[in-house]
Amino acid sequence: MKKILLVLFTLSFAVSLFSQEEYKHQYKVKVGDTAPDFEMSLPDGQKVKLSSLRGKVVMLQFTASWCGVCRKEMPHIESEIRLKHKDNPDFALFGIDRDEPAETVLKFAESTGVTYPIGLDPDGDIFGLYAGKKAGVTRNVIIDKAGKIVMLTRLYDIEEFKEMVKVIDSLLEIL
Repeated sequence: MKKILLVLFTLSFAVSLFSQEEYKHQYKVKVGDTAPDFEMSLPDGQKVKLSSLRGKVVMLQFTASWCGVCRKEMPHIESEIRLKHKDNPDFALFGIDRDEPAETVLKFAESTGVTYPIGLDPDGDIFGLYAGKKAGVTRNVIIDKAGKIVMLTRLYDIEEFKEMVKVIDSLLEIL
């Protein structure tokens, strides 16, 4: 009887931890899932459809001008990822700005010094495909050439960021 109670307690504890982690990050997707498809507009009116990027390693960076953590992370994305891979035809990097007009997004990109394109998500519908609509914005999704999610990040953690850079490099076979 004690063994059964111990097993039940252990299982209950593990499920509780998993649930807390899910709640903490509030992702709707997980590593191994096919990335949900969407189409977004860039501030210049150009359209980008995620599925049209199949065959490329894709980094999606969910962001907003009012997000302090985003502002802290974006220069690192620019210097450690964008500049390294900007001429690689097998890589695509897009910021996706939540709930803001094109003018705000353009000023935001300029103020952070990023040169990668930032798409518009005026109602948070793209964000809502990946995470709960009330979840925090700062997050990155790394997608392999087959369209599968290989890494999800939340907030800006230096060690996790370094790991993300390694993941992108390994997917592009740059080590």
